[in-house]
Amino acid sequence: MSEEEMVSDGKATESVKSNPKLTLLPLIALIFYEVSGGPFGVEDSVRAGGGPFLSLLGFLIFPLFWSLPEALVTAELASSFPENGGYVIWISSAFGPFWGFQEGFWKWFSGVMDNALYPVLFLDYLKHSIPVFNQLIARIPALLGITVSLTYLNYRGLHIVGFSAVLLACFSLFPFIVLAIISIPRIRPQRWFVVDFKKVDWRGYFNSMFWNLNYWDKASTLAGEIKDPSRTFPKALSGALVLVVSSYLIPLLAGTGALKSDPSEWTDGYFAEVGMLIGGAWLRWWIQAAAAMSNMGLFEAEMSSDAFQLLGMSEMGMLPAIFASRSKHGTPTVSILCSATGVIFLSWMSFQEILEFLNFLYSVGMLLEFAAFIRLRIKKPDLHRPYKVPLETLGAVLLCLPPAFLLVLVMFLASFRTYVVSGAVMIIGFLLYPALGHTKNRKWVRFSTTEPTVLSKNDLEDQAVVSQHPQETADEASVGLLSDLPSSEIERAPQFTVGEVSKSD
Repeated sequence: MSEEEMVSDGKATESVKSNPKLTLLPLIALIFYEVSGGPFGVEDSVRAGGGPFLSLLGFLIFPLFWSLPEALVTAELASSFPENGGYVIWISSAFGPFWGFQEGFWKWFSGVMDNALYPVLFLDYLKHSIPVFNQLIARIPALLGITVSLTYLNYRGLHIVGFSAVLLACFSLFPFIVLAIISIPRIRPQRWFVVDFKKVDWRGYFNSMFWNLNYWDKASTLAGEIKDPSRTFPKALSGALVLVVSSYLIPLLAGTGALKSDPSEWTDGYFAEVGMLIGGAWLRWWIQAAAAMSNMGLFEAEMSSDAFQLLGMSEMGMLPAIFASRSKHGTPTVSILCSATGVIFLSWMSFQEILEFLNFLYSVGMLLEFAAFIRLRIKKPDLHRPYKVPLETLGAVLLCLPPAFLLVLVMFLASFRTYVVSGAVMIIGFLLYPALGHTKNRKWVRFSTTEPTVLSKNDLEDQAVVSQHPQETADEASVGLLSDLPSSEIERAPQFTVGEVSKSD
């Protein structure tokens, strides 16, 4: 590296360090938006469930068998590997960089598809009051304008995104508190138990449940931007879990209990009509405004995670170094633009199409994460775990079985078109890894070769984790995770660069 490049890198590092880290409350808000963002989009679970009963039951049971295990696994692994890249680092440590790259590619593609939903959902709510957004001539410019505006806000800084998420969460949830209060005199509990099994769309039902309760692991991709992530992450996940479940159940209990409406009417954006029927036009407009703000928060949180995942992969040497370049605001500029481009290309698809595609890819990635969680428990029992799920290996396996079953079920219920599209994405990932490796070896593009950081015994006692990206050689011997070594061995442990590890595979 030339002297000019070193000076430039030094200035960039100084600029990044000046940006404040995320604290507990903004992280709770970001996780809330990664997973939920409020009850917007859950209406379809009532229609697909043939009535309110299965919808309400699902949001009571699914968090126990799906959300809680995923949150616990994320808390343990994110606190053990508190760096940008999140689950890419977990998989690389457990199964090697090839599978780490595949995980990153699948989850990034799934995340971009997920982000393409939010401008669509925003317009779905708005079209109830402004019908012109049903027409392509108005819809397409609106989708582009929303995407560009929110991408710019994301570029301005993660701390701004975190602070905005807190304000947006408060604004988005407040009208539903009002809705719940004024609906109390009209609630008839027997309406909650209505179900017509002949009208149940099981594929749509499970996809809706799954989508509204997943992505607990997503915020781990920006763990390097969080203040004291090993302590903050578990607390934030606990707070977000309570907030997410409450934000679904309370509005659904109010809306389905107070109104005798046909389940077929419960489609995307129907909560605006619920507000109109229970409170009047003022409440409908308020819910529509809340939906707009919520979709802003959802978009911002998802794009932040997707962009910092690419940054983390670049720092690991899996992607060209340009993906790790940061703006003066500390944000990964190229990674943000890459994610925004994907959103624009995918936003023309329908809500249900996007939902099914992203759920399938997400399921494959999550199965790999659960496998990595168990493998690391066996392979690296002495891994520094500031937070550890209080279960031994057998208990960890049993913890992962129910959500793994749900993942397989969601994949099994997918349409043939989903199998084709998801299969094509996976094949592209398999081909992309050796292609990037060839590019790296030929030195056509610059890749990062950052060496791992070695911590002292005192650092480990402060629950800091080694700042490196663990990789494996072909014989599966670990060359990373120096925190696994006894303190007496850390000083003489061999140093590997990411580039050297990749060549050995």
